[in-house]
Amino acid sequence: MATTLVRPRTLPDEPAPRAHKAPALRNLGPNWYASVMGTAIVANAGATLPYQLPGQRVACQIVWALSALALAAVLTARAGHWIHHRDQARAHLLDPAVAPFYGCLSMALLAVGGGTLIVGKDLIGTGAAVAVDTVLFTAGTAVGLVMAVAVPYLMIVRHKVDARQATPVWLLPLVAPMVSAALGPVLIPHLPAGQPREALLLACYAMFGISLLATLLMLPLILGRLIVGGPLPLALTPTLFLVLGPLGQSTTAVNQLADVAHQSIGAPYAGALSAFAVVYGVPVMGFALLWLALAAAMLVRAARAGMGFAMTWWALTFPVGTCVTGATGLAHHTGLTAFSWLATALFLALLTAWLLAAAHTLRGLLSGRLLA
Repeated sequence: MATTLVRPRTLPDEPAPRAHKAPALRNLGPNWYASVMGTAIVANAGATLPYQLPGQRVACQIVWALSALALAAVLTARAGHWIHHRDQARAHLLDPAVAPFYGCLSMALLAVGGGTLIVGKDLIGTGAAVAVDTVLFTAGTAVGLVMAVAVPYLMIVRHKVDARQATPVWLLPLVAPMVSAALGPVLIPHLPAGQPREALLLACYAMFGISLLATLLMLPLILGRLIVGGPLPLALTPTLFLVLGPLGQSTTAVNQLADVAHQSIGAPYAGALSAFAVVYGVPVMGFALLWLALAAAMLVRAARAGMGFAMTWWALTFPVGTCVTGATGLAHHTGLTAFSWLATALFLALLTAWLLAAAHTLRGLLSGRLLA
């Protein structure tokens, strides 16, 4: 009997999982722009403090240069993230814990742009500084206004959230227009007199209103969640300081706008806007100090419970910096030494937080842990 040899049936090889290019960038989220914001605000706040020490201006120039380099690096890395890891980038947009950080892109552009005209002009010249700030302010404002609509839209339509998930991170896309309102005034003196100056002035007040009213709608959700749901997880505790952002930045905005109102709009509005800077700024700064005390107490509690470093530590920088610039503006408009002291004390706290966050971030990058 003949034996028939049958060739064993072979299964086709299963396709190997597609290897992603630039794997180190896969988990690089939009929250990394917070490090740019936190660095830029140190330069901007330090250069405008009521008290100036020898060498302080030079130190601020160096920090501004670091913020500009950091912005270029993060923009490049985020572009690589979108090119090589588009699936992850889309997942970030649909993640209610990550999507609000897209507001940080706008604020990073605005903070570095404003710093270019505040301190960077000493290094690159006023003409170049105006050109750079114009580009960054325009881009940052456009992105901020888009995100102020797009992120809440996604939260309503696509994200599955409830009141127990409310955190101060939800404020990030809403604060971006307020940063435009606060940094737009540095450009106004460089515009032609008349309609261009008045248009930008009133546009800044419109963005002030957009951000302020949206923040007032969101804050009750955040405070209610804290009271009913208890403290945030340890890693998220530093985000409590994000509430200071719209408070300090709005105080900064009304004071900065009052400084240029007489160049942009006629009586009686210029005088009224100067009065509004104090009438609005002082009560809001008082509430900011109340929240600062509450957030600091919660931070101490979290530290004692074993809170380790996370990128949320950068929330201790930019929001506190806005309170520095807000107190500086009030010191200028009221003439009160107490506000000068307050601005200086807050700046020392800002500088300490920045040094800690920057040192831990650099260590995490070198070890690869932050990008794992």
